Amino acid sequence: MDLSLTDDQKMIKETAASFVKKDSPVARARELRDSALGWDAAVYRQMGELGWLGLPLPEAAGGFGGTMVDAAILLEEFGKTLVPEPYLASVVLGGRALVHGATAAQQAELLGPMIEGERVISLAWAERGSRYDPEAIEARAERRGEGWAITGEKVWALGAHAADDLIVSARADAGISLFHVAKGARGLTVQTVKTMDGGRAGRVRLEGAEARLLGEPGAAGAALSRVLDDAAAAACAEGVGVATAVLWMTVEYLKTRKQFGVPIGVFQALQHRAVDMFVATELLKGTSILANARAGSDDVVERQRAVSAAKAQLSSGGFYVVAQGTQLHGGIGVTDEHDISLYFKRMRVLMALFGDEEHHVARYAALPSFTAGL
Repeated sequence: MDLSLTDDQKMIKETAASFVKKDSPVARARELRDSALGWDAAVYRQMGELGWLGLPLPEAAGGFGGTMVDAAILLEEFGKTLVPEPYLASVVLGGRALVHGATAAQQAELLGPMIEGERVISLAWAERGSRYDPEAIEARAERRGEGWAITGEKVWALGAHAADDLIVSARADAGISLFHVAKGARGLTVQTVKTMDGGRAGRVRLEGAEARLLGEPGAAGAALSRVLDDAAAAACAEGVGVATAVLWMTVEYLKTRKQFGVPIGVFQALQHRAVDMFVATELLKGTSILANARAGSDDVVERQRAVSAAKAQLSSGGFYVVAQGTQLHGGIGVTDEHDISLYFKRMRVLMALFGDEEHHVARYAALPSFTAGL
């Protein structure tokens, strides 16, 4: 596999690195976490102008026609300064759900405004007790005239509190299907909930909510599986950025913090821990690259193996990096005053999204490629 970046990918990386350094420092994320929206709508539109919102979306709908690798390059840079705009929620979850589960005409209609930064799309799939299983659905969809009506509840729908378009999974007579529910639709209520990292999600209540079918009825199971693998791979990419920032923040602290008249970085025991953080970050980066490269594969086993390995590594190695970084900063590391606490919280959220370590280790162990020799 050729892991070198194309010229376009190099430009994406350079532009994103410049953006996070100049226009989106961690201080911006700290400030916006107390706002009602949780991000800056003007910056979201700027991302649309830069073409970032269309990176992993089809050209026919106005996108770049790229892959999850292109989006991962961007998300890694975003993770370094905790960029709060809903890229993961709107582009990867909402956008890719339409790619996998909607018709070409529906994609063009709904993705176009989002790609320009004018609208936010949210995927509402998780329910109470679903435990990462996209087919554990109790929400019901029934025919109502020319449209549909959905009754049920969705929880922790990322970005749903400010979404213009909701993509909702529900069980119909033909099986699990995807539906579009517009903001302000009759029967729709969205309650804003805060996540532990200062972000926002929505609790979506549907009481006969007006909806329209996306794609073919009963065909959403495979689409949901694919989009959640896309999202898990994307979370790993952002986690690489978080881990990288914590690693070098900690190394710099070891160079400047003094005890007994010398920088604490001269002590070999602490140097060893910094090296272990570096190794864990590099391993996380390698598994993330493979997961995002395999995210577009039609081979289910190949895709799930790479994604689950990366997600498990995020939960072990990613957590190791932020935990060590927090401890090596001493008492200040566990306070909200220091930025490292923000990175710690974001990593914890990324670990839980789209399947935690237990879920992905179990899925990996159940794959034919793992069990064939047993």
